[in-house]
Amino acid sequence: MLFVRPGELRQAEWTQFDLDKGEWRYLVSKTKTQHLVPLAAQAIVILRALHALTGSGRFVFPGARSAQRPMSEAAINAALRRLGYDTRTEITGHGFRAMARTILHEELEQKPEVIEHQLAHAVPDNLGSAYNRTKFIKERRTMMQAWADYLERIKAGAQIIPIEQAAG
Repeated sequence: MLFVRPGELRQAEWTQFDLDKGEWRYLVSKTKTQHLVPLAAQAIVILRALHALTGSGRFVFPGARSAQRPMSEAAINAALRRLGYDTRTEITGHGFRAMARTILHEELEQKPEVIEHQLAHAVPDNLGSAYNRTKFIKERRTMMQAWADYLERIKAGAQIIPIEQAAG
């Protein structure tokens, strides 16, 4: 639902979240820049429920052996393997980012530059600055809600029809 890098997700700390504002702010591991993830209503519900389980500690996803450390680097892919996925040929934790990028652009008709900002990628703007995380906040909030709604429809078993078919 958040399509952040797996390492950033597993190392998420409760102090980085403002659930009342619907925001997660953290330092991007790759670029050491601040990043904002607008939280969809569904993400806030999940995080509030998770807070009841892990909110007394530092990490949103604490390690299995020690709550003083985040879950392991292998945890996400290990969970996918337990669900029956081959993480060498089918999907990886990081692969959800590419999947979100593709669906958001091709099916939900989101602008590539808005998606790229949300992915915390370098996005040159017309002034030449390589990173500008303050751009497209309104559009990113709308996009993140559209993405969560899309995922909710899939979870509910609704058939997802490509936009060009639905329009025709």
